[in-house]
Amino acid sequence: MRWIHAAGRGLLVLLVILTGYAASGARADEGAASGRGPLTLATAGDLTGYLGPLLEGWNRAHPGERVTLVELPDSADETRAQMTTDLRDGGRHRFDVLNIDVNWTSEFAAADWIRPLPRDRFPLGSFLPPVVDTATYDGRLYAVPYVTNAGLLLYRKDVLAAEGVPPPRTWAELERYAETIAPKHGLDGYAGQFLPYEGLTVNAAESVYSAGGSILGDEGERVTVDSAAAREGIGFLARGVREGWIPKAALTYKEEESKQAFQDGRLLFLRNWPYAYVSASAPGSAVAGKVGAVPLPGPSGPGTSVLGGSNLAVGAHARHPDSAARLIAYLTSERVQRQVLTRGALPPVRADLYEDPELIEAFPYLPTLRESVLAAAPRPKSPRYDQVSLAVQAVVHDAMTGRQTPEAAVRRLARELAAIS
Repeated sequence: MRWIHAAGRGLLVLLVILTGYAASGARADEGAASGRGPLTLATAGDLTGYLGPLLEGWNRAHPGERVTLVELPDSADETRAQMTTDLRDGGRHRFDVLNIDVNWTSEFAAADWIRPLPRDRFPLGSFLPPVVDTATYDGRLYAVPYVTNAGLLLYRKDVLAAEGVPPPRTWAELERYAETIAPKHGLDGYAGQFLPYEGLTVNAAESVYSAGGSILGDEGERVTVDSAAAREGIGFLARGVREGWIPKAALTYKEEESKQAFQDGRLLFLRNWPYAYVSASAPGSAVAGKVGAVPLPGPSGPGTSVLGGSNLAVGAHARHPDSAARLIAYLTSERVQRQVLTRGALPPVRADLYEDPELIEAFPYLPTLRESVLAAAPRPKSPRYDQVSLAVQAVVHDAMTGRQTPEAAVRRLARELAAIS
């Protein structure tokens, strides 16, 4: 009869094992049902290495919802290509949370690649107000602002001080100083990012917005660019090249090339993002200690910057959407946003950090950046943004190189955008 007792013990062990598996499966099903579990976060390359430590803090506190960081290429175009390939793929869906450029939100939302989010789960009221608009499409929240950015006018404060003039607040002052003061000091006048790529779209939009115009309306459904304001804005850029206070070399500049020209002491004025201020002010720069920053000028006073930065979105097929939303809330919390600035040197979206005395001492441009962000506007919203941007780049570059008049360029751009819409 021993074999009966042995068999009974075996059955008992098997029953215990199976019960354990069932309980484990029930817990797994419960976790899946609650939307909680491990995640992947996809982002463009983290050049400063700040994001890994932030996610380690989350992983320690949430062992059942660990995040795996997937770093894609540094190039925005390549990052977008890899993200969209994954989001289109019906079987893979590797990415749960996506750190997307602010101007991709409308495109991703219109394609149903990211899911709408409940506003009450996130501290939107604590953010700088304009950044929230970059995360919406068709009246719904599809992402949460993570970092922001706005263009600034960097200038040689030593040169302007020697001439006894304040930094320019209008286009007329900028033109006059670039034409008269810069040559006296062996400098070129003004540059931005004027190579035909996304940077030129940004610079062109800023000029049009600063003149009081727009490019698209109604979430990309209406073309609004054919206006006197757009002709004035594009005319400002074209006139600069024609008259020589924008050097022809600037037609080949992206962010890095323009920053280097200013940092090497070759420019009086530069439109760029705040990172260029940090780099130009660092030890070893030819202009360290000689750099000032003000909001971009416009025709009759301060102009309008385009909002940069990135938003956090949840993939439409995210495995654990509740954990994804919880992770986004963590990354946009005040404590973590402070580290985004201090560790990553990225402008946070939390409004109160721009008034923190310790942070202002470490990052003197924060008050100016806050002013610029509050007056900033998003790039044209469209589900076909990539095509919109290509059209803007091509047309504005033709105007700046003299192939078309600003008037003809604006009419052409209106036709091309109408065909895209």
